Amino acid sequence: MRKIIAGLFISLDGVVEAPDQWHFPYFNDEMGAAVGASLGEADTMLFGRRTYDSFAGAWPEREEAGGEDAGFAKTLGDARKIVLSHRKLEFTWRNSEQLQGDLVDTVTALKDEEGGTIALSGSVSVVRQLLAAGLLDELHLLVHPIAVRKGMRLFDEGEEPVPLKLVSSEAFTTGVLNLVYGPADAPGDAGYEEARAHLPESGE
Repeated sequence: MRKIIAGLFISLDGVVEAPDQWHFPYFNDEMGAAVGASLGEADTMLFGRRTYDSFAGAWPEREEAGGEDAGFAKTLGDARKIVLSHRKLEFTWRNSEQLQGDLVDTVTALKDEEGGTIALSGSVSVVRQLLAAGLLDELHLLVHPIAVRKGMRLFDEGEEPVPLKLVSSEAFTTGVLNLVYGPADAPGDAGYEEARAHLPESGE
């Protein structure tokens, strides 16, 4: 079964909206390697429409320009790109197509196909839906040491909690934390009575 991974730039207060306005001062070789590792291994990418429009408006030109990032731009261009939208889309970036049918059903079928990793970058609404459906295998969060204080958060108000487990962590020299989470079982019921057994005794 194929693995689905999602990568997001996120602030200390949980904001994931418009990272281009606050995350570039923290972008260094460490972050570039982390982004390249998650996207470079994928042969299929899922996008919400806004994120796709952002990518399609930049990366084809960068590939054509032949600069330092042309190789990464070609990798993105060569990948199969599936875009979630409620309206009919027209594509100019190669290997792009619109998702047909129900998101959960389509992604479940994609996971069962032969192939490499399926990746998401941004596309918060899609990430939320895949988390809720239990289809996301890894959530890669690049946590920036800044409180943006406005904008959409990763997790909105909802009835059901989303339990996760920490798979790996790394601190970059910029103070950014590279955290990888995977799905986890619900933590169960516990209260102060269970917790106080782990408190130090008086006088220690």
